[in-house]
Amino acid sequence: MAENKKELAVAALRDGTVIDHIPSDALFKAVDLLGIADLGVSITIGNNLKSSRLGKKGIIKVADTEFSPETLSRIAIIAPTAIINTIRNYEVVDKRPVVLPDVITGLVCCDNPKCVSRNEPIPSRFEVIDRENVTLRCHYCEHELRGDNIVLK
Repeated sequence: MAENKKELAVAALRDGTVIDHIPSDALFKAVDLLGIADLGVSITIGNNLKSSRLGKKGIIKVADTEFSPETLSRIAIIAPTAIINTIRNYEVVDKRPVVLPDVITGLVCCDNPKCVSRNEPIPSRFEVIDRENVTLRCHYCEHELRGDNIVLK
């Protein structure tokens, strides 16, 4: 481990996944999306930590767990700035940004009250039309959702 660090805001992780650079207001949505409450492993959640990039950020550390790319791509909906770190034996072996999938099915609720996905037993389906500003278009009614207007199921 690096000897020149003055202080760690959160304890080091031997093996597992660290999701860093989560906007503070999206941290607990990310926790819910990952479904980590019942994992039975050590979980560290830090909020409002100093960040040169975001001002304040959230971080999630999950011991002995590596998430599937599909699960991690969900985080991009609410935290497009997040960085995924895979840790093995206290070392970062992989570091990458989250990636928004091309299509999001069954995760986002269309806010158009007349949309068929709200009135029939079919899963919602959205195409990503702008990755930078996280803009989604409903497959059924073509209604667009942006950033804070996106409601997760």
